Amino acid sequence: MSGASRTEGQTLRFLHLHSTFDAGGKELRCARLINAFGPNVAHALVSAQPGALSAGRHILPSIPMRYLGAFPPLAAMPTPWRLHRIANAMRGFDLILTYNWGAMDAVMAHTIFAQPFGLPPLVHHEDGFNADEAGKLKSSRNWYRRIALGRADALVVPSIRLERIARETWLQPADKVHRIANGIRTRDFARKPRKDALPRLIKREGECWVGTLAGLRAVKNLPRMVRAFSGLPEHWHLVILGEGPEREAIRQEAARLNIVHRVHLPGFVDPAKAAGLFDIFALSSDSEQFPLSVVEAMAAGLPVAAPAVGDIPQIVAEANRPFIVEPGNEAALAQALERLAADPGLRKALGQANKARAQERFDESGMVEAYRALYAGVMGREMLP
Repeated sequence: MSGASRTEGQTLRFLHLHSTFDAGGKELRCARLINAFGPNVAHALVSAQPGALSAGRHILPSIPMRYLGAFPPLAAMPTPWRLHRIANAMRGFDLILTYNWGAMDAVMAHTIFAQPFGLPPLVHHEDGFNADEAGKLKSSRNWYRRIALGRADALVVPSIRLERIARETWLQPADKVHRIANGIRTRDFARKPRKDALPRLIKREGECWVGTLAGLRAVKNLPRMVRAFSGLPEHWHLVILGEGPEREAIRQEAARLNIVHRVHLPGFVDPAKAAGLFDIFALSSDSEQFPLSVVEAMAAGLPVAAPAVGDIPQIVAEANRPFIVEPGNEAALAQALERLAADPGLRKALGQANKARAQERFDESGMVEAYRALYAGVMGREMLP
């Protein structure tokens, strides 16, 4: 069965293959790019996790968009027959876009069958690693990536570290690897948020909030965040915006420390509507590459306390860098939070420096144009704004 057919009046058709399309950094970036490319591009999207499509709520109704529930499984043994089925389903599009390890079998299918099946160009995107590779990359996966990426037209990474891994570990040629920093519409974060912007949670007079924006996954190590936060005074609250399987583990850690009343998990909320409610932004991840949430917090004028994973030390303003601590050092993260919590003037100064840097370096317009140019280049076709 062919994956798509040409529809009159639609100039381009993109196929997106994700392990999940629940709202997270890479998924929301994908949604923003889909919106930016406009109605002249029609999109088909696969989530390997059935029903994990919450990022789709951020795609404009005017965009031609459909979700392919019957697509061959992206995760299983990479047998020749299964790869053949995936390749067959990729026919009929103008561009295939794959994301992270969860779509690597589709990249392999493309490498094997692109020529005999006449498949379109493929651009693969790597944004980071799950808990099973947070500490060390798996050699078997490195080998598989090297082979699978053989016929990919481009590999996009957001961070300096991932660019180095792509070239030195996955042995990808320099002209295939494209580092495009994540960007946001910084102006959206300049608006003052409503105090009732979060479901079932209102910021009350005299409260201060440490906030984070993260998928509730093991690699984010949010129980560590709960522990690092636990020593702050009673008027401080921890607000964790996101969805995922680690919700109960976070609640249990808060219960163990007797701070359940100060730890809140409202679910996912549009960061532009909520980030300005925070007084401090914090991360506790074991692994990151170029976390969009840090840029969002900076655009909202917040100081950042986080481990020095991925490009975080290079993302924040220079004045904020003393609060980017050794990875895995829970005590240092707690100390960074305590110092920021105790000094409103310092929080304001760092927030202003971060906001200026976000507006200067990480606005969405530059990111959109970089992706537009790359996709158009590999297709050999113009992409109209």
